Amino acid sequence: MKNTIVLIHGMFQNPKSWKNWIAFFESKGYEVIAPAWPLHEGEPSVLREQVPLGLGDLELDTIITSIETLIYKLPEKPIVIGHSVGGLIVQLLVNRGLAKLGVAISSVAPNGMVTFDWSFVKNAATIANPLKGDEPIYMDEETFQGAFANTLSEAEAKLAFDETATHDSRNVFRDCMGSSAQLDVELPHVPLLFIAGEQDKICPADLNEKNAKAYTDVASVTEIQEFPNRSHFICNEPGWEEVATYINNWLDAQGVGTNDYITAS
Repeated sequence: MKNTIVLIHGMFQNPKSWKNWIAFFESKGYEVIAPAWPLHEGEPSVLREQVPLGLGDLELDTIITSIETLIYKLPEKPIVIGHSVGGLIVQLLVNRGLAKLGVAISSVAPNGMVTFDWSFVKNAATIANPLKGDEPIYMDEETFQGAFANTLSEAEAKLAFDETATHDSRNVFRDCMGSSAQLDVELPHVPLLFIAGEQDKICPADLNEKNAKAYTDVASVTEIQEFPNRSHFICNEPGWEEVATYINNWLDAQGVGTNDYITAS
């Protein structure tokens, strides 16, 4: 039986952002599933023009439940790889014993963990703004290039926006700062890899490092790799293949699919 990878997207994206990764990991012999969050199904351009009814009310727990439901239907625990809020969801799934291994890319941190990096503070305040109530937060080209894909040229960022950007719910990010994002970093866990981008303005590299170092079980594998000159759009900006290859090699090093692989108890 092939190992299954579940790819979990983050805010302002949907499964279209995993197109290259699906092809890459299928070529390595994995079964790959890239589910859409609720209200994120379809073409990003259509989702931007026709905002799904109720998007602003979407909560983190609803997203987690949809992914857990998918996992419970699989014949065995999957490898879970997630980006941004998807990386936080990866950590929660690992903490709940629902994953074979986990990879958190440019991850939102659990347990209300923050950094005082100005870009992080500014972007977090804009998204969580309580004065906006349950109004969705609308991604635009300028914000996408300035905060999300800041290492890309204007032309590259426009193309990336057109192909992958969606609007999203402020409540998802608000929940990331609350009880829905609480987990026990002292528990033994299956191997967990963090990937950080040096130029990430949304989930800065120092926050990823702080997140990884918070895990304290010495018998569990917790590793972090930082890639230079990478933005929050690390999974699709030029050089994404290097990141995917690093993850594939790391999975191989954990003995996935061999008799040597042992999950944490």
